[in-house]
Amino acid sequence: MDRSSAGINGQYARSGNDYNQPDDQASSSRRGRYGYATVRQWDTPSRTAQVRHEFYHSSVTHSSQHLQYRSVNPAQDFNALIKQEIMDDLVSKSDRFGHRYDGRDHGRYASSIKKYTSAAKRPLNQAEQSLLLRLLQNFTATRSWNWRSLTTTLHSLTSAGVFTLHNPMDERVKLTQANLLSTLLDAIIFICNQKPQARDIDAQGVANLLWAMAKLADNGQKRTQELNEAVAALLFHVNAQKDQFNAQGITNLLWAMAKLVDNGQERTPGLNEAVARLLPDVNAQKANFKPQEIANLLWAMAKLVDNGQEQTPGLKGAVAVLLPFVNAQKDQFIPQHIANLLWAMAKLVDNGLKRTPRLKETVAALLPHVKAQKDQFNTQGITNLLWAMAKLVDNGQEQTSEFNDAVAALLPLVNAQKDQFLAQGIANLLWATAKLVDNGQERTPLLKEAVAALLPLVNTAKANLKPQEIANLLWAMAKLLDNGQDTPKLKETVAALLPLVNAQKDNFTPQAIANLLWAMAKLVDNGQERTAELNESVAALLPHVNAFKDQFIPQHIANLLWAMAKLVDNGQEQTPGLKGAVAVLLPFVNAQKDQFIPQHIANLLWAMAKLVDNGQERTPQFNKAVAALLPHINTEKANFKPQEIANLLWAMAKLVDNGEWKSELNEAVAALLRHVNTQKANFKPKEIANLLWATAKLGEFVELNLLTSMFESLVYRISKNPPLSQQDILMSLWGVMVCCARLSLDSRSNNWFEKHMDGLFTRVENISSDNEDDQRIIAMAASWLGRACPVVPNYRTTISKPQADFRDQLQSCFPSLQIEEEKSLNSLPPVDLLLPDHNMVIEVQGPSHYVGGDFNTRNGSTLLKIALLQKAGFEVIEIPVKMLLTQDSMKPCIDQIKSRIGFPPQGHGSVSLKRTWTDAAYVTADKGRQPTDHGYLTAEKQLEEQTGKPAKRKRKNSQ
Repeated sequence: MDRSSAGINGQYARSGNDYNQPDDQASSSRRGRYGYATVRQWDTPSRTAQVRHEFYHSSVTHSSQHLQYRSVNPAQDFNALIKQEIMDDLVSKSDRFGHRYDGRDHGRYASSIKKYTSAAKRPLNQAEQSLLLRLLQNFTATRSWNWRSLTTTLHSLTSAGVFTLHNPMDERVKLTQANLLSTLLDAIIFICNQKPQARDIDAQGVANLLWAMAKLADNGQKRTQELNEAVAALLFHVNAQKDQFNAQGITNLLWAMAKLVDNGQERTPGLNEAVARLLPDVNAQKANFKPQEIANLLWAMAKLVDNGQEQTPGLKGAVAVLLPFVNAQKDQFIPQHIANLLWAMAKLVDNGLKRTPRLKETVAALLPHVKAQKDQFNTQGITNLLWAMAKLVDNGQEQTSEFNDAVAALLPLVNAQKDQFLAQGIANLLWATAKLVDNGQERTPLLKEAVAALLPLVNTAKANLKPQEIANLLWAMAKLLDNGQDTPKLKETVAALLPLVNAQKDNFTPQAIANLLWAMAKLVDNGQERTAELNESVAALLPHVNAFKDQFIPQHIANLLWAMAKLVDNGQEQTPGLKGAVAVLLPFVNAQKDQFIPQHIANLLWAMAKLVDNGQERTPQFNKAVAALLPHINTEKANFKPQEIANLLWAMAKLVDNGEWKSELNEAVAALLRHVNTQKANFKPKEIANLLWATAKLGEFVELNLLTSMFESLVYRISKNPPLSQQDILMSLWGVMVCCARLSLDSRSNNWFEKHMDGLFTRVENISSDNEDDQRIIAMAASWLGRACPVVPNYRTTISKPQADFRDQLQSCFPSLQIEEEKSLNSLPPVDLLLPDHNMVIEVQGPSHYVGGDFNTRNGSTLLKIALLQKAGFEVIEIPVKMLLTQDSMKPCIDQIKSRIGFPPQGHGSVSLKRTWTDAAYVTADKGRQPTDHGYLTAEKQLEEQTGKPAKRKRKNSQ
């Protein structure tokens, strides 16, 4: 609202800052203080009207000789208002009549000041205010003033900007201002509290005074005890006068309540009761509201809700009643109304109001007027509108042609008015552009120009940014960077903001902390350098996670754990502070498990998997958090987006790779796999890389036909060389190799996949990487394809005790047998035991070689190694480590090896062989033998060969 907003005479001043400043984010929270919504005041009766309770002779009261100031009209120079004789005359009357003076002449003088500002269409500037207040040192209200004089004086002076706080401000002027306000408030409280209720307290005066109280708070006045008492006293009279307010009074009162609450007024029972009492009157008076009042009422509803007002049936009913009038009067709204209305729609929806057909129609009716009136919006209106557009889209608003036209009409105005935006406006605009882009808005030249115009202003305005605005700006920078807006100026802006995080660390709200840590993680993930300032910012915020742990909503918990995982994944050291923050959050995952939406579930499980993959200890709390989330995958399976399906399968595979396996995880993976093929056309190249890696990692858990059908559709999508990072190509290459390995072990053709493997290998064979995992993938692919290996991978070798004991036992049985340990063949991962004279490899398989450690379902890494060794011409015997725990359990294994290298078994009957080897060892088929279903000979098959009798088969479980 314009700071010179309409006064008692009902005139409307439309200049300067006449829009409500929006907030941003994220996701539901406080995002800064807003500006002003114009409030139309009731007309004051003419000066010639009879005035009640006259305690002195009317001839003195109306003497033109002593009341020259009464003839001052709005067009006259300000100097006419600050003549000393005017004040001398007022003081003289007050002194002469003492307690019989009712303050009417002071009220008229205050009205003349308001008329001056109304004519000028602006409040007093600081110089005028200073001159006037020096004159008003003896302008003192007393308890003898009547109700009308008090209401006229306080409202007029407030509307004119007399009580606005400026910085800096002369101390004497500031003291005069405080004293004058104090005497007025004291007199108002006195009258309101008289018993019996006294002199002429009327509905009009109550509405005007509460409006003035709201303006005082909004103009920077501190909420003193006197101000709070005055508000409380007036709220009582709102209920007492409840049946006397007309449409305009209802509007002004609800606007005032909303503005007071927005400036820190406690939502007392008296205030809540007053709001609840007024809401039904909106319905009763609905036909009498003017366009301006409709706009102000909807703004007030939105602001009250944004500050914690429950969306009661009364409030929802009031909103529903007003919406049809917006459509009916759409051609009568001025630019300010359009901005306030769209802001209100966006804010109400953001706080849970259902997007009914009526609300959608209202938004649709207003959008064309944005384009039509684009040249009449000031900076605050532009900010509010773009914020509203972004928030509406974030809550499901369709980006229609009218919507896109409105955005396109506003963007050039950002550049044109760039030098007029305040710090809050800059923050909100960058938040809005980032949110629009994040929801699919095309990054047109106009949008890029708007962002480019705003970025340099951040550095200029950084000293005036509030904590919430700092958080919103860094969130916006992270989102813009994540959506391709990568410029040196953006990174400079980030660098300018980071020191402010540390400086303001104690002033951030829980939501701001969550958004900031999310932004830091996203910035780093998109290439922002991890400077000392960024590291300090992260370190400064982490302790506040513990401090605010009970105030985080589910979205914050999901974002925070995602951020921790992403920071760690990009090199953040797992300091005690970071580990402590993770530990603090984990119990809340379990506690709030039923409140997470599908996106949160996907992000949380991704974060858990990433943290574990980077060394996070799997504590009982960690395991409980994972266990709490897994059942929700099956429940929400139809609601996951393609990216979330890819991330979840990646997370499942990572958890499995780190030893996690539960029946719930089994069900979760199975549920997700069924949705991969149905969504295959919607996966992005990076998501395809994650899917190829994850499903391959799960090995025999994924049924072979399902695996190949998935891979055929996914590999085809990336065969056309879409943009992929080096890591994504390597993940895809590894996944395709595993698929080829499974087909090879099952004696199926893999020529089509090998062709694509070759294409992927060509894209990475000449890269230079110090990463050992990357080098190993390249070496394995070269081996599979029979190509020269461009790298020499380094393998770390370890010899387990069971492996060493088995080697010793085997060697003791065959002293002349040549046995080599941890031998790397053809640049492949080292084998456990090699019998070079027999071209045989013995692999001791621990739990990590199987999905879930079940010694039954081999994972992708195990299958690939076996297939590569077989392809290189080696016979492979796999021995589960559980068979090597004692010498007795080793004997059947040794006998089996004897039979394979040409020695008959010693001292063991067929019953013992069958019992011991049924679940024990697998021998990879060589080219001279008929392969089994899985490409290797089981113990049962060998038993048949040795005894000539069919053995009972024990089928391996396979998903």
